[in-house]
Amino acid sequence: MKKIKNIIKPLIFIIIILFVWYIVCKAQILSPYVLPSPKKVFDTFVIGITSGDIFQDVFISFIRVIRGFSIAFILAFTLAMFEFLKPGIRNYYNFLIQFFRNVPPLSMIPLLILWYGIGETTKTLIIVLASFFPMYLNIVKGFTECDEKLLEVGEVFGFSKFKKFCRITLPYSLSDILVGMRIGLGYSWRSIIGAEMIAASTGLGHMILFAQQMSRTDKVIVGIFMIGIVGYLCDQIFGVITRKFLKGANENGWN
Repeated sequence: MKKIKNIIKPLIFIIIILFVWYIVCKAQILSPYVLPSPKKVFDTFVIGITSGDIFQDVFISFIRVIRGFSIAFILAFTLAMFEFLKPGIRNYYNFLIQFFRNVPPLSMIPLLILWYGIGETTKTLIIVLASFFPMYLNIVKGFTECDEKLLEVGEVFGFSKFKKFCRITLPYSLSDILVGMRIGLGYSWRSIIGAEMIAASTGLGHMILFAQQMSRTDKVIVGIFMIGIVGYLCDQIFGVITRKFLKGANENGWN
């Protein structure tokens, strides 16, 4: 019953939004050019599904996100690991990290286009810049907040620093790592849509921009819905995988 209630509650809210949307369109409060009717948007969605165009754009954007997200995670984990094992190394690059952390990734697009054109490299770098920092900061947090008593136990057993990292620090910080990955995945989807609007000829971002240029508000709304749906599904799948690895998942926000 609890699961059924959790499903019904958001459905009720969605139905209310659709009803208000329908009333606004029916009463012609807004022009159909500004806000097309739910039926018009649904018909456009069905056409996109039938033709396969939406699936193609979703797949292209998904591959770009996974590629950039994976590279960002490897870089963030490696840098955080070296920082934990060799604390002094942080002094060499900390300023650059803090500097670029405050630079919006989309502001780098013009420069990246000049360097790499509008190919996949530009979009991958935008995703890396967007998702690297939340993952890096959460991984560092997990490593540095490891229980000192557990590390002392490792010393009693004669563990080397690297062995303590693998046997104690890494399992202890798994929750923070996964939280950082979840945040980074969300940032990846946000950044790729912006990048595709500026430097792409395929993908969901390009689909939305092209629809706007053709004055197809209905298609723009379909694109926005698809971004939300795909991002939500990715987040939920990530949550399911996380619950398989973590006990007490709800305590870590995985619900």
